[in-house]
Amino acid sequence: QVQLVESGGGLVQAGGSLRLSCTASGSIFSRNTMGWYRQAPGKQRELVASITSGGSTTHADSVKGRFTISRDNAKNTVYLQMNSLKPEDTAVYYCRAQSSFFGDDYWGQGTQVTVSS
Repeated sequence: QVQLVESGGGLVQAGGSLRLSCTASGSIFSRNTMGWYRQAPGKQRELVASITSGGSTTHADSVKGRFTISRDNAKNTVYLQMNSLKPEDTAVYYCRAQSSFFGDDYWGQGTQVTVSS
């Protein structure tokens, strides 16, 4: 059974920084695209950033230049460095491991990020 465990969320003032981590159990990490999603109250879950097994990244327009996704395959961990945080970044952030080829689709339990103004 694959588990994704997020950490690093918390309360921060606007303009501050946080780094989220997501560690995967099992042996699927290196073959998966890893993604960070977020869901604010009353809104749909949205993709924040993703990184393929080869290291190619995408970032949502709303976070470009402020957030950076990275991965360490040796540690089975994906990171989301969040700088210049804004109140509108407040949400529950979820980690996802996905591979359509292998049929993988796993989610973490989420970690709360709250940015105060």
